[in-house]
Amino acid sequence: MLKMKRIYEGVAEGDGCRILVDRLWPRGISKEKAQLDYWEKEIAPTNDLRKAFHSEQIDYETFKARYLEELKQNEAVPGFIELLRKELAKGDVTLLFGAKNETENQVTVLMEWLQDKL
Repeated sequence: MLKMKRIYEGVAEGDGCRILVDRLWPRGISKEKAQLDYWEKEIAPTNDLRKAFHSEQIDYETFKARYLEELKQNEAVPGFIELLRKELAKGDVTLLFGAKNETENQVTVLMEWLQDKL
């Protein structure tokens, strides 16, 4: 099963493979505490899009539309999907993010986008 959660929630037994999908390393989290299997920062929104959303220059719907467009052109997507398929064949996969808003962030967009890809 593919899941998502904030990296600040810590490691849980049911996480399975832990993949950070943020472009920036989350503040206050050591590499040891994160216990990541992968850091797939290239799948995250570009810095310009991320900054525009976090500074509220654009709303969530605009962010979502632009991020989906970025995913269509992102050269890292095929490798990321292959990695997910490989890891999901072994067990659960948890996509980790640092955003405070748990409903309107890049991982909610990514999870929805991945529905028909996996």
